[in-house]
Amino acid sequence: MAHKQLKLWFDKELALKLADKLIANGISFDKNAFAQKVDQGTKDLELKDRVELIADLLKQQMAVDYTIAITWLVDILGPENEKETGMFKAYYWVMPIAKYIEKYGLQHFDLSMNAIREITKRNTGEYTIRPYLKAFPERTLKVMKVWSKDKNKHIRRLSCEGVRPRLPWASKLDIFIEDPTPILPILENLKDDPSKYVQKSVANCINDILKDHPKIGRNLIESWLPCPTKERKWIIKHALRNLLKLKDSWALEVLKKM
Repeated sequence: MAHKQLKLWFDKELALKLADKLIANGISFDKNAFAQKVDQGTKDLELKDRVELIADLLKQQMAVDYTIAITWLVDILGPENEKETGMFKAYYWVMPIAKYIEKYGLQHFDLSMNAIREITKRNTGEYTIRPYLKAFPERTLKVMKVWSKDKNKHIRRLSCEGVRPRLPWASKLDIFIEDPTPILPILENLKDDPSKYVQKSVANCINDILKDHPKIGRNLIESWLPCPTKERKWIIKHALRNLLKLKDSWALEVLKKM
């Protein structure tokens, strides 16, 4: 969905939706004041700034410690998304909650990791996780390696999408641009994933690696060539799409080997 169209949803109506969900769970919350502030504040803002403002106003309006607020917010998330699509249609309203965790949860690592895990079952935690990777790279990667073996496809995808060095619409992860080797074990765990949704993320991550460290990316792909599954073949071909457009001789040779 185009960001321009999505932007229109982050307004007073979304504020009322969030407020109603909190109130329905027995939380004392000034619905009208919150909606009015969101209405006044978002008029001239673009999508990302609207999401951030709503997150800031949520914090202001809840006026409780993060450890309490995050419990309230996770409790209103509702049913999980069983599909590979719909995160920006049915669950668009979760984005300010993800931003709240991104901005205010760093000092509560375990609580925030659990909340990100729950959010990505409905929307996505791929942007939310990045400040945690920057602040606590080893600790966060350890969690994401576990996620790469989760039964839930959304969580497996997050383990890969969240570590992409050059994820679109997100800040770059310089730590992995400089050295992507710490994320290779996650890609290994996902190289035969049955979900096309996950496969695409793995391919995109390898594509990112190839841009900055072609030798590391090529070595990884070469190691996957013996007896590749159909899932792995799709990942490799999609990861090589830019090189194939350039008729790169190595990429063409890889296709012949599969």
